[in-house]
Amino acid sequence: MSGSPTIEDARESLGAHVATRGKEIRDKYGPRIGWQQLLQILQDRACVRYPCEIVFDSRSLKPGELAHPMATGEHPDAGFTMYVHPHFMTRLERVPAVVLYQLVLVNYGEFASPDDAETFGASVLGVAREEYYRTLCQMADEIAQPPGYERVDGSRSWA
Repeated sequence: MSGSPTIEDARESLGAHVATRGKEIRDKYGPRIGWQQLLQILQDRACVRYPCEIVFDSRSLKPGELAHPMATGEHPDAGFTMYVHPHFMTRLERVPAVVLYQLVLVNYGEFASPDDAETFGASVLGVAREEYYRTLCQMADEIAQPPGYERVDGSRSWA
């Protein structure tokens, strides 16, 4: 007889679930997920559990942070504001990658891990997880470094 499910079992289950959910979203709104598709995804409660509005404003972001959702009320049903760094206001084609990473917090709360966020975003965009991670790192470098800066060592610095 097996024991009760463990936290690790739950994490593995969530990881599989976010991969499946990401593929379902891609099948429904893809194959290309751009700005317009992202707006449709945010309105679809089968994709995003709670109302979520995008605001380009860095005042609520930590240094180096690309985006972050904040609850608009005491209960998740009140919705979320997804604060996105204003650097991406004129680069709307890049916003889906940033927002998809953060949507696991809207849908699953603090139990979701960075691995879950990478898996979900990569699945929706239809890219390998490592490629998705590199894209996010490049975007983080854009806001963290002065114009013209290029990192030559290829190291990971974004978390």
